Amino acid sequence: MRFRRISPALLASAALLAAGAPVLASAQAASDPVRIRGTIVRVDAKTLVVQDRGGEVISLARPADMTVSEVYAIKLSDIKQGSFIGTAAMPQADGTQKALEVVVFPEAARGTGEGHRPWDLLPQSTMTNATVADLAAAPKSVRGGQQLRLTYKGGEKTVVVPPDVPVVTFRPGTESLLVPGAKVLVNAQEKNGTPTALRVTAGRNGFAPPM
Repeated sequence: MRFRRISPALLASAALLAAGAPVLASAQAASDPVRIRGTIVRVDAKTLVVQDRGGEVISLARPADMTVSEVYAIKLSDIKQGSFIGTAAMPQADGTQKALEVVVFPEAARGTGEGHRPWDLLPQSTMTNATVADLAAAPKSVRGGQQLRLTYKGGEKTVVVPPDVPVVTFRPGTESLLVPGAKVLVNAQEKNGTPTALRVTAGRNGFAPPM
């Protein structure tokens, strides 16, 4: 998906937003899904407008079947042996991964996206969706953290989780989450020439999805 974005300076242009002018376009008929991290600027029954983390504004069609999930914080101690988790992390020189965030999946979502792959939270970051086979105290250099051995089909990774890393889970969300100022992660894709929001993960009261 190639974006034609509005400059942050144009956020003040209420007429443009009210008219629903397209701010995202592509010459392609279809594209791969993308992730947009940012803040809701405006939302109505058919449109979701988000200011991304780079400060630019993106307008997306909002289909009737768009999924909304609420992400919320839990404790590091809520990660248990046998938990199915997803963790964005940075590869370390010793072969381990240093977690940037951890999502503990609800049991109904076990197996989602299982595996290890590149991720776009930070340059060079990775994502591992896997089962916690073992957990122990992190190395002494990471006081109060945990070390997880994660297993997935075809491999395993050792992930060190510092104590200050966000640990979250999610549940089905409601319309009440979709308000201006809400922090969101939007999975989007161009459909029939129109950039479209497929799924929105939102935090409540300013909480930002960390993934």
